[in-house]
Amino acid sequence: MSGKTDEHAETEECEKEKESECEADWKIWTDALEEMSEIEDAFEVDSENKLHGKTILDVGTDCVKPLYLALKYEPVRVIGINEDFSIYPFEADLKQKSRLFVDTEIEFYDCSFLDDTKLERTVGEQSFDFVLVSKTLHHLRTGECVAEEHDPKHTCRRGDEKCCIYKFEEKEIFERLFRYGKRVIIYEAFYPHEEDNDKVRGRGGYFTREEWKQTFEHLAGKYKVGFVRPEPFLLDKETLDRIDSILRKVDYICFYAEKQL
Repeated sequence: MSGKTDEHAETEECEKEKESECEADWKIWTDALEEMSEIEDAFEVDSENKLHGKTILDVGTDCVKPLYLALKYEPVRVIGINEDFSIYPFEADLKQKSRLFVDTEIEFYDCSFLDDTKLERTVGEQSFDFVLVSKTLHHLRTGECVAEEHDPKHTCRRGDEKCCIYKFEEKEIFERLFRYGKRVIIYEAFYPHEEDNDKVRGRGGYFTREEWKQTFEHLAGKYKVGFVRPEPFLLDKETLDRIDSILRKVDYICFYAEKQL
């Protein structure tokens, strides 16, 4: 009797684990697609299907968006790079089986956008029509640790990714992004008072309002910048004063940047 009870309990536990895994997988898909309407506007897709035949580099890919874009807009190629595909167990199947029903070439690579050597081996010198950076920009931190600005008692412990928050070097990162694409599309979370648990070797921490303002001050004078979310407008030195009020009201922003002609 006891053995049957234990077996029944083990079966129930396995079923709960499977349900939990299915819910996690489903959440990955729904979370990945919730921002697509804004991202589509940043691509400026219209009835002429401007993505047909175009190429896209998806930095920090969730694997879902490349498939969605391939199905709906038929770009010729989408390359997605990510430092950790462990949370996307369907990555290998999606990459292989997508060839059965889309003409778009979809490729995924384990690669950091900040690793010049590996990135060069992965994408070479090719230039993409678009670079998509969705919920990833705040991870691309390369400067010195600024955690003490948030906590005066902070002590850096090398290699502890839960410890440090590195400075975001907007000039360096956007120059790097424009090496690979003509138009850079950014979709980013803005939770300045919350901790980001999705850190990558210390590069984490959501952007603060001051970091955003500094980033947009840099972009406004150098690139053509178009806001999509929360409201459409072109960013320039005259409209910079709108940024602060926008950041006080929203938790996500979406915009594109491209080099001035």
